[in-house]
Amino acid sequence: MKITSRQDIEAPVAFVFDALKDFDYWERAAMRRGADVTRTNDPQTIGPGLAWLIRFPFRGKDRRVTLRLTVLDAPGQLGFAGGGSNFEGTAVVDLMELGSKRTRLTMASEVKPKGLAARLILQSLKLARGRVQGRVDKRVAAIASEIEERFRASSRQMGR
Repeated sequence: MKITSRQDIEAPVAFVFDALKDFDYWERAAMRRGADVTRTNDPQTIGPGLAWLIRFPFRGKDRRVTLRLTVLDAPGQLGFAGGGSNFEGTAVVDLMELGSKRTRLTMASEVKPKGLAARLILQSLKLARGRVQGRVDKRVAAIASEIEERFRASSRQMGR
């Protein structure tokens, strides 16, 4: 199942890229939502190969997902791959400069099942594609809004 979402952000492309690769920030954000996030390799290494083990409760069960950074191409692209016991997937975040203070973020993800039970779950998600797409769009818009607010705050601090 493939899902894409696009959002324009009122911030320069370099700022958006730096905000997205602030992995410490995103780890803390996931922990605030109830996930347990652990880096599985050297935390000082920022580049392809950086990996996490993420544990979180979902539908009454504890889930485990591994996530690996596969692409870090400044200032245009971040790529991730990962999976759990039933699914594996990829996600790519592309950034395009629309102006000196405007960036288009495009997120594309693909999830593949590993077995029959996962195929059935994925099929039910495909039937509810509109609702799933709406939730993804809402989350990407929230991330864009968060980055815009961080940019405005940094601009105020620098007196711009």
